[in-house]
Amino acid sequence: MPRFSIIVPSHGVAGRLSQALDSVLGQSFGDLELIPVHDAPDAPAAAVAAAHAERDSRVTPAVSPPSAGLSGARNAGLRVATGAYVLFLDGDDLLLPGALAALDARLRETAGVDVLYAEHERAPWWEGEPTNPAAALLAKAPQDAFAPERFPELTGVQLPAWGAAYRRAFLAEHELVFPDSHFTDLGWGGLTTIAARRIATLRRVVVRHRLRRQGSRLNLPGAHQHALLDQVELVLTRAAGAGLSAERTRALFGQLFTQVLRTASRPERLPSGHRAFFRRAGRLYRAHRPAGYRAPGGSLGVQHRLLAAGAYTAFRALRGANQAAARAAEGLPRPHTLRTRLRYARDLRRPLDPGLAVFCAYWGRGYACNPAAIHAKARELAPHIRPVFLVEADQAAAMPKDVDFAVIGSRRSWEVLARATYLVNNANFAEGVVKRRGSVHLQTQHGTPLKTMGVDQSTYPVVAAQSGSYTKLLSRVDRWDFNLSSNRHSTQMWERAFPGSYEHLEYGYPRNDVYYTATAEDVARIRRELGVPDGATAVLYAPTHRDHHTGFEAGLDLEAFCAAAGEDVVVLLRAHYFYDRGRAGAAGPAARIIDVTGHRCAEDVCLAADALVTDYSSIMFDYANLDRPIVVYADDWEVYQETRGVYFDLTTEPPGPVVRTPEELARVFCDGSYAGPEAGALRAAFRERFCQFDDGHAAERVVRRVLLGEPPEAIAPVIPLAERIPAPAAATLVRS
Repeated sequence: MPRFSIIVPSHGVAGRLSQALDSVLGQSFGDLELIPVHDAPDAPAAAVAAAHAERDSRVTPAVSPPSAGLSGARNAGLRVATGAYVLFLDGDDLLLPGALAALDARLRETAGVDVLYAEHERAPWWEGEPTNPAAALLAKAPQDAFAPERFPELTGVQLPAWGAAYRRAFLAEHELVFPDSHFTDLGWGGLTTIAARRIATLRRVVVRHRLRRQGSRLNLPGAHQHALLDQVELVLTRAAGAGLSAERTRALFGQLFTQVLRTASRPERLPSGHRAFFRRAGRLYRAHRPAGYRAPGGSLGVQHRLLAAGAYTAFRALRGANQAAARAAEGLPRPHTLRTRLRYARDLRRPLDPGLAVFCAYWGRGYACNPAAIHAKARELAPHIRPVFLVEADQAAAMPKDVDFAVIGSRRSWEVLARATYLVNNANFAEGVVKRRGSVHLQTQHGTPLKTMGVDQSTYPVVAAQSGSYTKLLSRVDRWDFNLSSNRHSTQMWERAFPGSYEHLEYGYPRNDVYYTATAEDVARIRRELGVPDGATAVLYAPTHRDHHTGFEAGLDLEAFCAAAGEDVVVLLRAHYFYDRGRAGAAGPAARIIDVTGHRCAEDVCLAADALVTDYSSIMFDYANLDRPIVVYADDWEVYQETRGVYFDLTTEPPGPVVRTPEELARVFCDGSYAGPEAGALRAAFRERFCQFDDGHAAERVVRRVLLGEPPEAIAPVIPLAERIPAPAAATLVRS
């Protein structure tokens, strides 16, 4: 029997689940079983749980349907738990280092208590000081193990379920499970408090509770708020038959109704049924008020008395004065000139145009990436939509002749931003853009994340210093209604990096559709346009940006590489778009180095290339769709990890050979191993993981779901990877 069973529900937190599980498995005290509970075999969290189970025999995943909620997930874990003590951990929280060792030591000191309460800290997502809300209460408790009567103020009602260790035999003896419905922690805390005979405390923080940026789901408005009274009634009814002392009953009653009054005093949480909630709460109050109970002083005491009297109108009048004023000034438009600002404010008062859609890519760098692919498909499938592309002034001349556009900052750009029903971007619109009720914002992203993104960058000083305000970033995230993903890994990382209430669309990247629709003739045409000689092996070299560099550094002697790799090799050099200075077409010695950095379409460049050499650029994830050789040139991997932060170890899960020196890079091309069977096997595994949703129909799925409003169940499913046929390469290479 393991000492501890740690149960980790994971619904809706797949992005941070691996961190939670790692925080358990990395404990210095190893006598444990870890039970991650996920929704279904194909749920995002299932793959995370399965991967940990493969690596560590102490991991035993369990399944609970989403309809069972948090209580069902925890109860599913309880049914399979075998440990002497049970702990719960939310899937986006952390068990702090040394926590299990400290719990074990305290449990040995206190000789088999039913419940051991411990401290926890509440930590903001990315900035601010953590707090320790349980410390003040636990500091007053006796130092040894004690009966609850000695300190009736300590009840589980005011502490989270994951803030304690529970003796499993005690739970089984009293048949304790989490009550169904919402506010299950309150019901569980009350029931365990009533049943416990010996308890103890640990004056040490064991769990870091990472506050969701969106706040607790229990604070959202809706009919689920009435479930709070169900849990209160359950606990009070059980307490009435348990023969508790008067002191314990009064403490439990007071703490339960403190929770009730927090909801009753916020009418916005109950957009309908607030009066019914108040009246039912009053009936429970009068029916279960213990003899000799004295209401607290001050404003809270007044609320107690009004609730007991059923004085709803007076209660609303008391609380109405404390309603927070609407912060209408937040997010006010900020165009550059006063005249444009006033016009934008005027246009915001006009009705939305149901047929207007605004597109933008890379902060206005032109007609490119996912927005361009969606724009093209929308003209085919949704001709009633009038699209307008936003571009910087210096990109206007390069726009396709048949694409309507507006220059960013112009009067027309602010007008269409104010009136458009649909707004599509692969980065973010300007901070001053107001999200209007009824408008639909689609964030398409522009790559699969290997490097840390969003708020995950905050712990890396070099990149954090360049990222600006995370508060402003997250205010822009709040405008998103949909967020596009090309693989399950991306879905989980976006959830971590950009916490928000948007809906994930696991449809693939529209820009990658061409990798399955292009023909051999298209490939030949693009190669001619780029100047690739007939019969040459075109190697695309695409290094990523280094946050610790001040300008573009190739990182590789391309002339020497060409000389060493073979006479038929030419290099297509594509620097990160930060360094695009319109250099397309520039060629190196003997036309063997072709600079394609300024070429508008990265997808064309990939189609022209017979192989890719990159370091840590996200282009590898897109290029993998072509099932062509990829070589990772990781000459500074450790430095990049340290300064930028990464989501997985590329050197252990690469799409092809990993080389560290120019000599190794030249060698894999000279001996052909860059395209050999071993490279093919690595590429196949990489494609299985990262090419999940790209099948040539991503743009169609997006247009139908977002612009045409078709329901999710009507959208065509993704074609299995094995059935997809990528665009042919110009050279004959070994394919996976």
